[in-house]
Amino acid sequence: MDDFTMQKTKPYSGSTSTVTPLLTRPKGIKSLSPPKAFDSFRSGPDHAFAPALGENGRQYNAKAAAWNTANTPLVRRLKGRHLQMIAIGGSIGTGLFIGSGAALATGGPASLLISFIVIGSILFCTVQALGEMAVTFPVAGSFSAFATRFIDPAWGFAIGWNYAMQWAITMPLEVMAASITLEYWNLPIPSWASITVFLLFIISINLFSVRIYGEAEYVFSIMKVTAVIGFIILGVVINCGGTQDSGYIGGQYWANPGAFHNGFKGFCNILVTAAFSFSGTELVGLAAAETQNPSKALPTAIKQVFWRIALFYVVSIAIVGLLVPYDNPDLINSNNISAKASPFIIAIQSAGISGLDSVMNAVVMIAVLSVANSSMYGATRTLQALAEQGQAPRILAYVDRKGRPLVAIGSSAAFGLLAYLYTSSVQGPAFTWLLAISGLSSIFTWTSICWAHIQFRKAWLLQGNQLSDLVYQSPIGSIGSWVGFIALIAILVAQFWVAISPVGSTATTPGAQASNFFAAYLAMPVVLLFYVCYKVWYRTRWVTVKDVDLMTGRNEFETAGERRQWKEDKAEWPRWKVVYKTLC
Repeated sequence: MDDFTMQKTKPYSGSTSTVTPLLTRPKGIKSLSPPKAFDSFRSGPDHAFAPALGENGRQYNAKAAAWNTANTPLVRRLKGRHLQMIAIGGSIGTGLFIGSGAALATGGPASLLISFIVIGSILFCTVQALGEMAVTFPVAGSFSAFATRFIDPAWGFAIGWNYAMQWAITMPLEVMAASITLEYWNLPIPSWASITVFLLFIISINLFSVRIYGEAEYVFSIMKVTAVIGFIILGVVINCGGTQDSGYIGGQYWANPGAFHNGFKGFCNILVTAAFSFSGTELVGLAAAETQNPSKALPTAIKQVFWRIALFYVVSIAIVGLLVPYDNPDLINSNNISAKASPFIIAIQSAGISGLDSVMNAVVMIAVLSVANSSMYGATRTLQALAEQGQAPRILAYVDRKGRPLVAIGSSAAFGLLAYLYTSSVQGPAFTWLLAISGLSSIFTWTSICWAHIQFRKAWLLQGNQLSDLVYQSPIGSIGSWVGFIALIAILVAQFWVAISPVGSTATTPGAQASNFFAAYLAMPVVLLFYVCYKVWYRTRWVTVKDVDLMTGRNEFETAGERRQWKEDKAEWPRWKVVYKTLC
């Protein structure tokens, strides 16, 4: 099968008279003849665009929006190994290496470990649901497009902008964190200079082709994975008394000062921290539109990525909880993102191992830069897909001849300038409120994925399809999506409780209480505002199961002879291979 089948522009089955011949030269971009050195920045040829909004601007055409995302001008150059490392690269970062310190101080080692196991289990349900939909419809925008198609265009608009804002704001936050890691070595480098270098580095990677982005993320992720594995081995040695300055530790910190801190509220408080640490795993679905062979690469990436991340997170968090007591004075609090207070670095320093703390700090810096890189990718691809669906200014849909969404990249790069707030007098409040905007975004995204999958499964069966017709079938089906959906709603309720009455809060005035609430729950009113405004303006309706579009952008591998041959080959596999392929 031609790997680029989905890339070919197909006739729009709606009103053909409304198809614009060249989406990639929208209003505001003139057609010029640039020098050959800049020829690759010109718009890709022969890409049609079906306007998703009516002439009066108040009627939404969901069928045209679906057609645009299915026939995106993004190019398919990512391989399976890129997909696996992109998901890992977007996850192993500040949340694990630095944020786990604040979580440990808030809830204790047992709450921290349980929260990561709970979120990891929810993520398993979510990623399986996303994998099934993304393989069936490897379209631009992924979960935001699925929300528009399977739930409600207004919800797709809200969740898409929520996700784009999450990553657009996370990028400067990660650049700030990378700059702060340099302070560990007391280098005579001004903050503005390091921020500038890091921003230029991240923007440059994203200005290359998506293949270069994939290779960069592949290298970053291998370094982080190697470091985490090395820390796990070292942590076991330290815990067993294998270093010069530390005796046998065992589980003494679970007994004194204790396994739990701040009770059930402490546990609820760090659930969002755990969710933030896992955020980015869903990027594997967003990259489906740029994958060479989604039928083969996506299922493997979906299965392998979860097991790898679950192993790295759960085991490394368990080790950290054994090596660092939650009352360690160096652990970070909510207003401090210093790498000096990373529990990973504290564990190494407490063992009296010289030099390794600097190595770990370098790993932290690489990790946050990797997340910043993934953040820019997530923001640009979501903005480009929103524009293709008529839910963002059309100019953001511009894609050049190398498949780069240049205008979306420029817009995301502009958000990166927020990193310079670190050099201002308002760095503390700025960091708090930027983090508040993106704090719950991943939970909203995962909730939307689970609900979209439930709708998709209902429509799939109602419209006469068999589950065996799916290229990739989630092993836990819609039951897993229901479990994930209900669990995520419960987390939102728990977070509402701790937002009203946060752990350790001494605020007594209404103003201080309101500030604490919005610092923890700002993402909720933002999403609801986006949804209600779009719903009122465009008068969209919830998509009924019988009206769900299951044809536009569907993976053609389902009807190809290769699909039949693949089934025949699978029937001849030995049992060990069947088990391995199911899990990995």
